[in-house]
Amino acid sequence: MTDYEAATAFLGEWGRFQQQVFLLLCLSTVPNGYTGMSIVFLADTPPHRCVVPAHINLTAEWRNSSIPLEEDNNSGALLPSKCSRYKLDDIQSFSERGLLPGVDVNLSNVPKESCLDGWEYDRSVYISTIVSEWDLVCDDRWKNPLTSSIFFFGVLTGSFTSGQLSDRYGRKIVLFVTMAVQTVATLILVFSPSWPMFCAVFFVVGMGHISNYVAAFVLGTELLGPRVRIIYSTAGVSLFFALGYMLLPLLAFFIRDWRMLLLGLSLPGFLYAPLWWYVPESPRWLLSRGRVEEAEAILKDAAKKNKIEPPQVIFGPLQKELQFDRKKAHNICDLLRSSNIRWISVTLWLVWNILTIGYFALSLNTSNLYGNAFFNCFLSALVEMPAYTLSWLLFRWCSRRLTLFATLFMGGLFLLLIQLIPANLIPLAITLEMLGKCAVTTAFAIVYAYSAELYPTVLRNTAVGACSMASRIGSIIAPYFIYLRSYSISLPYILMGSLTVASGLLSLLLPESHGMPLPDTITHMQPFPGCRKKTPYRLTHPTEEENAAERKSSDVL
Repeated sequence: MTDYEAATAFLGEWGRFQQQVFLLLCLSTVPNGYTGMSIVFLADTPPHRCVVPAHINLTAEWRNSSIPLEEDNNSGALLPSKCSRYKLDDIQSFSERGLLPGVDVNLSNVPKESCLDGWEYDRSVYISTIVSEWDLVCDDRWKNPLTSSIFFFGVLTGSFTSGQLSDRYGRKIVLFVTMAVQTVATLILVFSPSWPMFCAVFFVVGMGHISNYVAAFVLGTELLGPRVRIIYSTAGVSLFFALGYMLLPLLAFFIRDWRMLLLGLSLPGFLYAPLWWYVPESPRWLLSRGRVEEAEAILKDAAKKNKIEPPQVIFGPLQKELQFDRKKAHNICDLLRSSNIRWISVTLWLVWNILTIGYFALSLNTSNLYGNAFFNCFLSALVEMPAYTLSWLLFRWCSRRLTLFATLFMGGLFLLLIQLIPANLIPLAITLEMLGKCAVTTAFAIVYAYSAELYPTVLRNTAVGACSMASRIGSIIAPYFIYLRSYSISLPYILMGSLTVASGLLSLLLPESHGMPLPDTITHMQPFPGCRKKTPYRLTHPTEEENAAERKSSDVL
């Protein structure tokens, strides 16, 4: 163990303090599950067709034949057009003359026009969505995936800023501020008067969404002991995220209006305010900032809750090891400063990016699957439960690197097999997609915890935030992977499957962290293949000469 873990071993692993921290931080991730995936129902596109105004004098035959039939790109069946109608002046003239469509008039010769009077939408599933309210269809259908991408642009921005703020000002304050931002911004969305306004506020929701998740993840990782930390970072927060995800289709099933749905999603966020008095700051972070007395006060209070008598002095020489790192202000540039941390960071960014494409593309695709959209979304959330449980079991006993490789490779393989399934075996295709989603989700849970183990305390929140930030390129373009369905139904699966397999192979380059203590400083990090480790990871404190040499080396860098 590191000196910090040795100094705090008197607390035990699973007392009342650890149970409280574990439960409350896991509960804080529930809103992330339903907020992040809410766009599946908020922006679902109901069946639609051009409006034929009621005041136009048409016979029943011509009104029923006013919409041309077009061949569907995927199924090949003839379906009513969603974006055009026969020119009203012409069919009105035919109607007045008593001509019959398809008998007296060849419909293929009748000119067409766009939906000049708007669209009528099927209300059997949704009362309203942002698509039906602001007509995000046909020539404006590009706005639909852009809405999701703008949310993920917000996530990108939040990942960039919150990690550095958390490492500078503390995990706890960033956690609660960003939870408040997500809750209030979601409530403001209810009153959006236009699509641009909706997107602007949805961007802010995305900023809060990722920021509080990463802060809660890192805070729990640093507060809990080694064994409980593994459960928390793999299964704990992830299962509660999946619980929030599962609540989304249940709530959306009963609330079919998008504004009322958002109202229902925002109100539970206000229940988290009292947690401020029950969730402590990270003693590890306080130590990295030189605030030893505050760190000891938190641990003594934890010992009181666990009914344990703490030592009079908890931390002593430990501070010498962190002295140089504490004096130096760390920022995101440190993730690229030396060759070792640079290659670890670049590799993780690529893996996170591809993982995010697969996870969000498969999650957002549930409304396009055959069958009930609410059931498919619930099924997509349900498969995450065994995925997160499996991630904990694998993380507990297996190699991090090989586990990440195996789950990524299998996920990509399942997605590539989908294109080989005959069109009449839809249930089998959906099963393979859910197996792919399960494998990708397992990998996602593993890479979060794996990344936190690879980076040191002085940069951990910034590093995990940077990984999340880099992965947002993938989440931004993920909606457009689904958009490719309009050209070929198999194209998204071929691209996602190939990229996921490639990322699995790339993950084999990462160093192993299984059985290793959490690094506190940059010099404690595990070496990337081909990079020499200047200072070996050690359990004793460095000498003054070693500190001086390290200081000189860092100045040169």
